[in-house]
Amino acid sequence: MTQTQSAPPATWSPGAVQQATAGQAQGGQVQGRRGAVAQWFAGTPGRMRALLIIAAAMSVVFGLAAAQGFSQSDGALDRAQANAAQLVRIQAIHTNLVSANADATNAFLVGGLEPPDQRQHYVDSMAAAAGLISDAASAQPADREALGALNKTLITYEGLIEQARANNRQGLPIGSQYLKDANSVLQENSLPLVKALVEANEKRVDTEFDGISYGTIWIVVGGVLALVVFGITLRWLAGRTHRYLNVPIAAGALLVLLTTVIGGVALASASGAAKDTRSTEYERTLALSRARIAAYDARSNESLTLIARGSGDNFDQAYNAAAGQVNEQLGKLGTTDMSLRNLWNEYSTVHARIRQTDAKDGNWDGAVAMAVGGDKSFNSVDTFKAFDTASNEQLNDTSTAVQSRLSDARDGLPPIGWLGVPIGIVAALLVAWGMSQRLEEYR
Repeated sequence: MTQTQSAPPATWSPGAVQQATAGQAQGGQVQGRRGAVAQWFAGTPGRMRALLIIAAAMSVVFGLAAAQGFSQSDGALDRAQANAAQLVRIQAIHTNLVSANADATNAFLVGGLEPPDQRQHYVDSMAAAAGLISDAASAQPADREALGALNKTLITYEGLIEQARANNRQGLPIGSQYLKDANSVLQENSLPLVKALVEANEKRVDTEFDGISYGTIWIVVGGVLALVVFGITLRWLAGRTHRYLNVPIAAGALLVLLTTVIGGVALASASGAAKDTRSTEYERTLALSRARIAAYDARSNESLTLIARGSGDNFDQAYNAAAGQVNEQLGKLGTTDMSLRNLWNEYSTVHARIRQTDAKDGNWDGAVAMAVGGDKSFNSVDTFKAFDTASNEQLNDTSTAVQSRLSDARDGLPPIGWLGVPIGIVAALLVAWGMSQRLEEYR
């Protein structure tokens, strides 16, 4: 009978034995660590430790949120100031350019040598525009490319103006064409760049004004969440330890509450001041700048209409459009101060007489005399100058007020921006102190 031979037992190599032993040891260590962690969080002491970690972490998070909130509002106020100043700068460039153009076109009507004071005003306006372009490029790097392109168009514009002057002094009719070409360069090449810069800076200012209120959200949300965690912790401790108040943890909660209230009120106040500035002085600044720009544009078209001598309907229409913008912007200033509106109406009355004298009465020389100041009793030079001076004074006042009010709002912020994190750490230490007192009772 044949016997079945059993298979020999499997043999283990020394390396396999060592690997299996190491695996068992590692598994035991992992289980041991898990067991230690579970034991550390087990029972009432473990729950105390868990609440300690959560409340301490939330305290630090609150400190970071408070710091972020104040940094957000402070930075937005600072950038709003800078961008508002840049916007005023760009609008001043615009005003100086249309002012210079108004001087050049009006002086052209005189023929020969233009009035020295008018020529000097043209030179000063162009120099001021060049200086402001340099300042604006330094203040806002994002505007440098557009400002560089603007500078190149002004070189062309000034060259055409000088050609117009040279031919006009000699009585050559081609001078008027050079003047029209210069006006086209300004209207079609230079001013679109300026308007694009104005729009870009208005958007920047609006963005920063909106961002000022975000700081309040940071600190209030962070404070509420931290106080909820503190409240849960204190209530749980009161139920487990039968002590109604844990003084250190309550002190931490009070610190968070005071920081939230003081910080929230300060940020809300700064946001309210910025919002009020935006709806008053800032809006008045925009309206005054736009009104002055449109007024100079209207003044230029008044002269160009006369220069065209019977074929200036397009310039007359451009005047009416610009005058409509002046009235629209002055209307935004409200009815409390009617002085600018009255001054503009006086100029408009003279302009209407100029058009009546030229187009209907056929007295071109008489119309020119009123336009260039030859008629001392009734002319658009004096009435426009009165509007220009008054509107410039008001613009300076409102733009200064914008900077002053935003600066005051920023200076009024308490130093929670750099105290936020230390406050959060102190609150976390108070939680640890208060919880350690209860943990000692279980040892």
